[in-house]
Amino acid sequence: MSLKTNLHKLSEKVEKLSPAEALGFLSDLFPGKVVFSTSLGQEDQVITQLIADNNLPIHIFSLDTGRLFPETLDLIERTESKYKMRIKILYPERQSVENLVDKIGINGFYDSVENRKSCCYVRKVEPLKRALAGNSIWVTGLRAEQSANRSSMRKIEWDEGNNIIKFNPLLDWSYDQMIAYIKENKIPYNPLHDRGFVSIGCAPCTRAISTGEDARAGRWWWEESKKECGLHAR
Repeated sequence: MSLKTNLHKLSEKVEKLSPAEALGFLSDLFPGKVVFSTSLGQEDQVITQLIADNNLPIHIFSLDTGRLFPETLDLIERTESKYKMRIKILYPERQSVENLVDKIGINGFYDSVENRKSCCYVRKVEPLKRALAGNSIWVTGLRAEQSANRSSMRKIEWDEGNNIIKFNPLLDWSYDQMIAYIKENKIPYNPLHDRGFVSIGCAPCTRAISTGEDARAGRWWWEESKKECGLHAR
């Protein structure tokens, strides 16, 4: 029986559970086949805390694109130290990066949406596909409030591109709810958040946002797009 077959029943089950309970349920149902991709954002830091404090057998990994903020890299170390755990770091293929830079230039992603998406694919999408291969559940920190593109998502979805079930445990959490949880549980977070950076990705592609701007406005701010890199394409 394929993973996709019982998606509806699985969705009904997790909807009745708290994020921690749902993570535990899925890790029991799919032993050794549940992975969590963290970009070290505030949502992801909440999920890391849930996994660590509940000692859940969920493999945590992150993608180092080679263009991350120093603050993001420092947060990896602080997170590992606090929770006495190791986050698996994946890197893009060296030859693919060299070929990309030879073709579009070191900052060629500013020149066109096509170039930017090519950069995202090499540095993020391809390493993600490697990390997800052979697993059954992909846990993410997506929240419906983050963007219009994410508002129609469900907690349990089928990701056709990666042939995997995607689980978004914090999908219905509000921003205020998330911040309160972080403060209550003393969860380490990126100091850039205190400087107006809401959604943090690669340093050349991320800026702080102003009051009233969409949470994703600081990502690829020079272009008009859905503000997605291809990891969560719909």
